[in-house]
Amino acid sequence: MFYRENGQFKTSYAADQQIFPVLQDKWAIIAILLVAFLVVPFTFSNYTFQAVLIPFLIMSLGAIGLNILVGYCGQISLGTGAFMAAGAYAAYNFHVRFEGMPLILSLIGGGLVAMLIGVLFGLPSLRIRGLYLAVATLAAQFFVDWLTSRAAWVTNNSSSGSVSAGKLSVFGMAIETPVQKYLFCLAILCVLGLLAKNLVRSAVGREWMAMRDMDVAASVIGIRPMYAKLSAFAVSSFIVGVAGALWGFVHLGAWEPAAFSLDRSFQLLFMIIIGGLGSIVGSIFGAAFFVLLPIFLTQAPHWLGLPISTATATYLEHMVFGALIVFFLIVEPHGLAKLWATARQKLRLWPFPH
Repeated sequence: MFYRENGQFKTSYAADQQIFPVLQDKWAIIAILLVAFLVVPFTFSNYTFQAVLIPFLIMSLGAIGLNILVGYCGQISLGTGAFMAAGAYAAYNFHVRFEGMPLILSLIGGGLVAMLIGVLFGLPSLRIRGLYLAVATLAAQFFVDWLTSRAAWVTNNSSSGSVSAGKLSVFGMAIETPVQKYLFCLAILCVLGLLAKNLVRSAVGREWMAMRDMDVAASVIGIRPMYAKLSAFAVSSFIVGVAGALWGFVHLGAWEPAAFSLDRSFQLLFMIIIGGLGSIVGSIFGAAFFVLLPIFLTQAPHWLGLPISTATATYLEHMVFGALIVFFLIVEPHGLAKLWATARQKLRLWPFPH
């Protein structure tokens, strides 16, 4: 009854093509952002920011980057952890080797280096696809793991192999407390998420989707496969690289190559599959599912007063988590984003069935 676009007439092409055609959606997003920026910083504890909210924001950004490649362009990748590592280590080197370099420029530099590596390992996509391309991108993971473990210059000759980001600041303002880190990550997620949403709605995004749906037909109508595929690898790797730099600089503070292992690549892939392929908001849903659900499953026995050990709770968490993943894939293979779209469609008609 309240979610209905009756009377909201579009009088121009720009109004018809806006991101949120329904006025209620626009106000809902504005309300969510106001709560996220103005209410959340004064609501939760430092532990919640460090263990839940900051990882959720960074993983959402990484999932958006991977979704552009897999969900919108149809190019499967198992090298996301490698691109995150490339972004983190490149940003670290920019930060320590160029004294006084602003943090924002270090993050952008990390994203650009990750973009170059992504394009390099995306070249096989011009000849192969599917599982063969997945194996080819897996090579990026092994190569970056070897490089970050063996090449001393990558870690600035660190004897232990771990690197530390040191003190962070943006425009003269220190980023030290969990709240400041949360706001910094939230601002970057909003900016890059908005850019990604507009990009997939542009001509470039339509080329990606045409390539995903049928590459032969896309070539026949004049879409260049090399440009479409490599641009998807470039944009995806840049966003993933920035996410990796944030993971190292903001969330971990100090990290080793194991922080960006193959598990991270699979984790991000599962996020976009559960959240919804080809959906920006689905990437955020998938990140929330992976970050929040294990915490809920860990705390649920304590809330219910069940006297089980920590080890048993951990095993149960893994079992229930895996079962829920299978359940979601069977019930709704298009992910949480499709469930959300279905709920919105029903809400537009409520309380009438048709």
